[in-house]
Amino acid sequence: MARPRKPLLSRERIVGAARALVDAEGLAAVSTRRLAAELGVSGPSLYNHFRTKDEILEAVADSVSAQVDLSMFEDGRPWRTALHDWAVSYRAALRTHPNIVPVLAQGPGRRPSGLRLADAVYGAMTAAGWPPSQATSIGALMRYFVMGSALGSFAGGFVDDAAAYDPADYPHLGQAHLLAERQDAVDERAFETGLRALLDGLEQQYRALGD
Repeated sequence: MARPRKPLLSRERIVGAARALVDAEGLAAVSTRRLAAELGVSGPSLYNHFRTKDEILEAVADSVSAQVDLSMFEDGRPWRTALHDWAVSYRAALRTHPNIVPVLAQGPGRRPSGLRLADAVYGAMTAAGWPPSQATSIGALMRYFVMGSALGSFAGGFVDDAAAYDPADYPHLGQAHLLAERQDAVDERAFETGLRALLDGLEQQYRALGD
């Protein structure tokens, strides 16, 4: 009986393995030697698809950008609703893969999915009547906000030990030890509060455009 053939090495397999490694252990864990071992191939075979480790990480970052829904910019939703829904989808993708955020934060560069994302946001804002310079600023500020929210948990940064918050030292943190166990709810509410505040401010500016 013929022995089963190993799956052919491809860019998609390499990116999938690298993304899983970044998710599990962080950016520092990625090396061509480690990836080759994970894929069961020799190290040099990776260079048939990627020239460097940085190229692999760029592809991983782009694969995460590709998970962000952009349909809200194409189906006729008002600009404010579209920005809200996009920000929620964007954050969900980054929260699933937070370790790749430092690479994404460098900007889209030449990454196709990252450029499509930037193009969709900018195009929707200018189509809604925002001046080009302000449309650019909106894309930037939304990216800052979403990426910042995905980098870590505010609530998760507090320990669940009431003794750590001596009222003599921290008179206003008597309930801080409860934050960690409510992490998802607290962080979700904070994100929605900040997003709503941003959109309220943008809406005021938008109305002023017609004055």
